[in-house]
Amino acid sequence: MLDQTPVQIAWVTTDLAATETALTSLLGAKKWVRMPGVHFGPDACTYRGRPADFTADISFSYAGDTQLELISPIQGESIYSEFLDRCGPGLHHICIEAADVGRFDTAVGDAERNGTPVVMAGTMPGGMKFAYASAESSGVPYIEFAYIPPEIHAFFDHVKRETT
Repeated sequence: MLDQTPVQIAWVTTDLAATETALTSLLGAKKWVRMPGVHFGPDACTYRGRPADFTADISFSYAGDTQLELISPIQGESIYSEFLDRCGPGLHHICIEAADVGRFDTAVGDAERNGTPVVMAGTMPGGMKFAYASAESSGVPYIEFAYIPPEIHAFFDHVKRETT
C-alpha cells in the first residue's frame, strides 16, 4: 500500500450549490471552482470491468491542504450514480496519491490481491490515473488511488490559490 496521507475528500451530490454552501460553512472552504460536463469515455475509463461512458459536474475547493471534491453525475452509469441510487448524497471517497505510476500500479494490485476489488479506473486527459477500490467495510465507500502528474498538480495548485 501507499505510505501517503489522504490528499482529497470527496462527496457525491445532486446539488452542487447546496453542498458547496454546506461545506463552506462546515469546513471553511472559501471559493469553489466548477468543471461542468466532465466526460469519462470508454476509451479511458472502466466501470465494473466494462468500458464506461458517463458525464459529471465536478467542483473543487480546499480546506487547508486537503482538496475537497464534489461530484454530481449527469448521465450514464458510474460509481457516482450507483452511490446516489443506493445511498443518496454523501461522503463517497478519500483519495490517496501515489508518488509515481509504479507505486500507483503496486497499490492497485495490492488492493486487488488483498480482496479489495477495483470498481472503476481510468486515465484522465493530462495523464492522471485513478482507481477506486471498494472500501465499504472501512466506513467509507471507496478509497481512490491516484497518480497525479505535474501538469495536473499545476492545475490543482491554481485551484488552491483561487479558493484559499
